[in-house]
Amino acid sequence: MLFGGVYSNLQALEQLKSIAESENIPPENCICTGDIVGYCAQPEETVQFFKNWNAQSIAGNVEIQLREGAEDCGCDFRKGSRCDGFSQLWYPYAQSKLSKNSLEFMATLPDHITFEYADKKVTVIHGSFENTSEFIFKSTPWERKQPSFKATKSDVIIAGHCGLPFYQFNDDYLWLNPGVIGMPANDGTPNVWYAILDDANETFNFKHHQLDYNHKLTSKLMQNGFLPEEYARTIITGIWDNTEILPAVESGLQGFVINF
Repeated sequence: MLFGGVYSNLQALEQLKSIAESENIPPENCICTGDIVGYCAQPEETVQFFKNWNAQSIAGNVEIQLREGAEDCGCDFRKGSRCDGFSQLWYPYAQSKLSKNSLEFMATLPDHITFEYADKKVTVIHGSFENTSEFIFKSTPWERKQPSFKATKSDVIIAGHCGLPFYQFNDDYLWLNPGVIGMPANDGTPNVWYAILDDANETFNFKHHQLDYNHKLTSKLMQNGFLPEEYARTIITGIWDNTEILPAVESGLQGFVINF
């Protein structure tokens, strides 16, 4: 099971864990692409739940910044943008809520995870191999994806950070973003995304899945006077407040149902 961007969304994480258990996927085979902490209202509870689950995760830019005591989330938002302004609300909120134990747990998270699956070498990264905060989308030129394959000598890159699920083949190489479970994918539905690998017939197979969870509770908890109301609304509507970080192709797909 592959997923990313929990973003302090405890309700989505709880539901995902129950699906993993129903599918008999052990915790060590559940891998997060980073950013366990983020926009939602329960950073401490989410980190502790993740830790107790014993799932695996790499460090996203948020974990790196928090464990180092940095002043911002390191999301690489353009200074003065709406996303930058929102981060000045949710990031200090997360800092104020996290325990020493949670920060120590974040310090144990590796930058990358590498494993073999169905005769493929797979590496899990956050943005790109060289830049944790780099936004890589489906429309991003392959020339910007290629260095991550070369640096890791991998056949498959599992990546996160951009918030949108997608996959792209180039010859025998695969870039796979399972999506995030903490925020909708700007597709007009409150459901969120993850992916499952399958080695049936000894071949490398994968499938994206939507996750339906108690998003109304998540949104209600976010309406606490400390977090951006716009993000609480996105949890319900499935539409991002803005598309500042998106390339033109992905921006033009706002509100369109995602089909794989």
